[in-house]
Amino acid sequence: MEEHRARNYEGFSLPRAGFTLLELIVVVFLISLIAAMVIPSFYGMSENKLKSDARRLASLLRYLNDNAISTKETYSLKFDLQEGTLSWKEPNGKKTETFEGLAGVYLPSKGEVKEGQIIVFFGPLGIQESIAVHLKKEGKGMTVALNAWSGRTKVIEDEK
Repeated sequence: MEEHRARNYEGFSLPRAGFTLLELIVVVFLISLIAAMVIPSFYGMSENKLKSDARRLASLLRYLNDNAISTKETYSLKFDLQEGTLSWKEPNGKKTETFEGLAGVYLPSKGEVKEGQIIVFFGPLGIQESIAVHLKKEGKGMTVALNAWSGRTKVIEDEK
């Protein structure tokens, strides 16, 4: 009997390996609770990214237009529809940004341009004609419009 006690640490039984049913239920509950909060945010990510890109584009158009008027200089904005990039020169140097869903540009003088490259100029009086830039991703679309007369931008969610 003395040998038996030595193996079991003086009368205490050794703990068993594994989890109880209650512990497993608690862990599964916590994981499902966290998943219920996190997973829905993944479904709206592409839509939020499209809106974010549209707002960023609207900000860029307004910035270039306002900067050209205030500095009395001419700025150019180059749309590369194959690459999905916009390039421009500003006082800080040349910049390029990528817009994944860049689908087309509408100018009254050129119509709808959906491929290739197009350059828009912002002169000392601002942009000469209104512009609409279309973004599309996973069946959803947004249009960013810059009004030549008012210099205001507007982000419009396209109808389905």
